[in-house]
Amino acid sequence: MTQTRRARTGGPPEGGPAPELIESGFALENADASFLHRGLNLADLAHVLDLSRRNLIPAQARRELLRLLLEVCDIPAEEFPYNPAYGEPYNSRERYFVSRIGDVAGWLHAGRPRREAARVALRLHLRRQLTELVAEATRFATELALRAEEHARTLLPDQTYLQQAQPSTFGHYLLSFGYATARDTRRLLDELDWVDTSPGGAGCVNGTRLLDDRAPVATALGFGGVIPHTRDAMWQVDGLIHILATAASLLSNFSKLAEDLEIFSSSEFDFVDLADAYTRSSILMPNKRNPYSLAIVRGASGVVIGRLTGFLAVTKSPSARSDNLIFAYGEVPRALDLSLRITRLITGVVSTLRVNPVRMREELDLGYTQATDLAEYLVQRLEVDYRTAYLVVGQAVRAASRAGIPGGGITGELIDEAAMAHTGHSWGLAGADLSEVLDPWRIVLSRRAEGGAAPDALASMVSGLRTDLAALADRGAIRTAAFDRAEQDLVSDAYAAMAEER
Repeated sequence: MTQTRRARTGGPPEGGPAPELIESGFALENADASFLHRGLNLADLAHVLDLSRRNLIPAQARRELLRLLLEVCDIPAEEFPYNPAYGEPYNSRERYFVSRIGDVAGWLHAGRPRREAARVALRLHLRRQLTELVAEATRFATELALRAEEHARTLLPDQTYLQQAQPSTFGHYLLSFGYATARDTRRLLDELDWVDTSPGGAGCVNGTRLLDDRAPVATALGFGGVIPHTRDAMWQVDGLIHILATAASLLSNFSKLAEDLEIFSSSEFDFVDLADAYTRSSILMPNKRNPYSLAIVRGASGVVIGRLTGFLAVTKSPSARSDNLIFAYGEVPRALDLSLRITRLITGVVSTLRVNPVRMREELDLGYTQATDLAEYLVQRLEVDYRTAYLVVGQAVRAASRAGIPGGGITGELIDEAAMAHTGHSWGLAGADLSEVLDPWRIVLSRRAEGGAAPDALASMVSGLRTDLAALADRGAIRTAAFDRAEQDLVSDAYAAMAEER
């Protein structure tokens, strides 16, 4: 028995979209229109100029389209009639253009699907956000370097697992966050290179016979080049994942600092105080100043991590699926916008932070952060292996703590007693002067190797980091200036072409 295949309905849908689709789908996409509006205008201008350069569009149609597009360039996104009842933002634009100039607006579709315009617009928006985030991240790290320099001699009982570890300085502690920020800033610039390539002329998957050279559109929009493979150009999302991952990394670094500062600013520690402008009062308890700004930093880090994982879940699909990018138009710009806000916030926190060196020194003097240096001293002086020295010093610290003796008060007699208990003989340290070995400041001064907390070593790091940060900031500023020039030239070219008679 011969089976015939059921005839399927072809062609575009008839009638309007279901109200449920408008509320759940098109409303979601139109909420992202503000991120794409400016880029869509520029993408349309570049496309019309490219059609004109190839003599594909009649002169009158070119003039009408350019006149309308230049007018729309001056309309803020919030004032443009984006309406989810008409579909996604591109459909709202099309409806508006047709209402103004009729089917002449259809030239915008020549050789170009709507997703191409949106892909271009997203990249134009993201490249601005990335260079702005580079500028703010370098400003934060530069401010951090300044505070580190200011506190190069402020002693701090540095910690691991919230346990006192070794004597250090608050400046050395702060500067560690500057290096992490610089690394993420370099990654942002690497991702900018990915963003700054043009999908223009890629069509849906295999280009278009109307445009045999994709370079003019890329040049007009100030892109550094074109994405080589047309199908990849339309559907790639890996760079967006990398952007979200770096934003999450950047904010995770800030979150670590924020969590530390929240602990350090507690009454139990009292190492630092936040400026009033970065706190919030308790409505019930008049004695409280809550570190509200730090809660915002920590929470935002979680939000961006959520955006990254959510987008990864969306993109785990077969290739060439719109859902990969429908959500990207909002999720990625929002993640970067939040990252910008948080970077500015943590910069303000650090620049106004009040430090309490007296409390830091008090805690340092009460603890046993000298223990590692004492064990290393015994290795040098007595030529015992480090494990044995470690165990003897550990027993001496235990005995001192039970007797209420701080680390700076450990004596040779205590070491001898511990050595006798562990090794069976005295180490002959009774009466030895251990004051220099146990002095926290002397310990800090001994850390002269690269990366150490000694003032000279810290000064070298500050100088080097400042140089790196200035170079990163310059790279971002140069790219921003290039984008400005390209976009201004594009608009000028559009005005000139609109006035041409041919």
